[in-house]
Amino acid sequence: MDLNTLIVGIYFLFLIAIGWMFRTFTSTTSDYFRGGGSMLWWMVGATAFMTQFSAWTFTGAAGKAFTDGFAVAIIFIANAFGYLMNYLYFAPKFRQLRVVTVIEAIRMRFGKVNEQVFTWSGMPNSVISAGIWLNGLAIIASGIFGFDMTTTIILTGLVVLVMSVTGGSWAVIASDFMQMVIIMAVTVTCAIVAVYHGGGVSNIVENFPTESFVTGDNLNYLSIFSIWAVFIFLKQFSITNNMLNSYRYLAAKDSNNARKAALLACVLMTLGPIIWFMPSWFIAGQGVDLAAQYPEAGSKASDFAYLYFVQEYMPVGMVGLLIAAMFAATMSSMDSGLNRNSGIFVKNFYEPILRPNANEKELVVVSKLTSTFFGIAIILVALFINSLKGLSLFDTMMYVGALIGFPMTIPAFCGFFIRKTPDWAGWGTLVVGGFVSYFVGFVITADMIQNWFGLNELTGREWADLKVAIGLIGHMIFTAGFFVLSTLFYKPLPEHREKDVDKFFNNLATPLVAESTEQKKLDNRQRRMLGSLIAVAGVGVMAMFVLPNPLWGRFVFVLCGSIVFAVGLLLVKAVDDKVESAAEANIATEN
Repeated sequence: MDLNTLIVGIYFLFLIAIGWMFRTFTSTTSDYFRGGGSMLWWMVGATAFMTQFSAWTFTGAAGKAFTDGFAVAIIFIANAFGYLMNYLYFAPKFRQLRVVTVIEAIRMRFGKVNEQVFTWSGMPNSVISAGIWLNGLAIIASGIFGFDMTTTIILTGLVVLVMSVTGGSWAVIASDFMQMVIIMAVTVTCAIVAVYHGGGVSNIVENFPTESFVTGDNLNYLSIFSIWAVFIFLKQFSITNNMLNSYRYLAAKDSNNARKAALLACVLMTLGPIIWFMPSWFIAGQGVDLAAQYPEAGSKASDFAYLYFVQEYMPVGMVGLLIAAMFAATMSSMDSGLNRNSGIFVKNFYEPILRPNANEKELVVVSKLTSTFFGIAIILVALFINSLKGLSLFDTMMYVGALIGFPMTIPAFCGFFIRKTPDWAGWGTLVVGGFVSYFVGFVITADMIQNWFGLNELTGREWADLKVAIGLIGHMIFTAGFFVLSTLFYKPLPEHREKDVDKFFNNLATPLVAESTEQKKLDNRQRRMLGSLIAVAGVGVMAMFVLPNPLWGRFVFVLCGSIVFAVGLLLVKAVDDKVESAAEANIATEN
């Protein structure tokens, strides 16, 4: 058996063990979809970070770094800015919504009609995004194992599907934390090796083949890049700070843990881009012709930049460790297209509309069945995206975010601050957003923009960036403008709706504190179980020292494993012995 395949197989067995060990934490739909709202900040922060992180980071984004330098890092820095705003204001508010699914918050704020509108309109966006993530994973997996892309998408999709459906949120979020630790350890090591071979960071920047390392090549108008960067910041701020994406913090045990989770995600996302893209920048400076190395990839050859670096410059076995972590990272990202969609379907359609008297056991079974359905849909989307040979993975992700995802965040964001709106403002804003997206996506052309503003012929990159910016500008002016103008038509709501809206804003204003003895015992279970698992994973990574590598290559695994082991040890050490002693004393007294 190939060494990389063996490493991936062992890693998956370990993930299955996580799901098995955490199965006792799940008995209700609240447990299945948000860990019962009882998780510690470091677990929640890891999953908040990992939802913005997948194999796409090492394919589409790494390919963008290879061709255009630092420009791609702006997206991740914008994410960090969004998480900073989470920390300063939004994260505690999200936890204080006190809901199982985000659509329950939409129902409180905008009523039952909008509950169904947002339930069904949000699913396609998350399925498409998950399909892009799966396609990115398949690019790397096919490059390593030599399978064709179609076979790889189907096989990896089924693996991710099985793991996501059987695990529940406890297993998924617990594995998120382990993926975060391992991926950061591996990528830090890769960045150090890239800097060493590149002769230092300054040499890598100087050797980058474009005129400007910051903006990249293929630009006639620097102003277009600046406009794109500004609106990417606004887009990522909106996407990370609205009700629809508040699910990241619904699992936190209280308001303070939600805030600390946001800070962890912010720090990781700030440091991440420099670490993740250093290998791509180094490879670009070496003049590597990726199209010649991966001829079957066509115009997507740049998406293999990170994989090329790991294969050529890292020790034997590192490729397997990296791809294993990426499988699991993509699994956690695909959770938004699987478990989250399943939760919304079950809690906001199946239970209230079809089966109001269904018990928890039935709801959990239906949740797993609907997760399976969405998993198959995601595989089909990934296969379709793979057929679009002329469209880069990076541009695909940008278009989906700007033209499909962004309009939905506007009422979910503005509804936090603007109270006196009619209920139809929610679904009405989505309708306006649909028209704006259609106009930008299918009516406006590069020739029209050139004629309107008297520009010379736009490059392919300029038009791709400008199209994203135009979509965001249109939604900020017309879609958000429609929501604000709806206040002019506000009339007092029916009594039951006024109670729901009052409850929504009262929840937002009321901090949540969880300090019961039962919660403290659960905190200790989280620390002990996950800490032990991560420590074992660290020992496993250090054991790769025995692989046939040069001495420096062997110590790469010692370094990675030591980082992972140290984190596990810290978690075990953090177990509060006083809580354990008090619990034992109570049992002795009762006996």
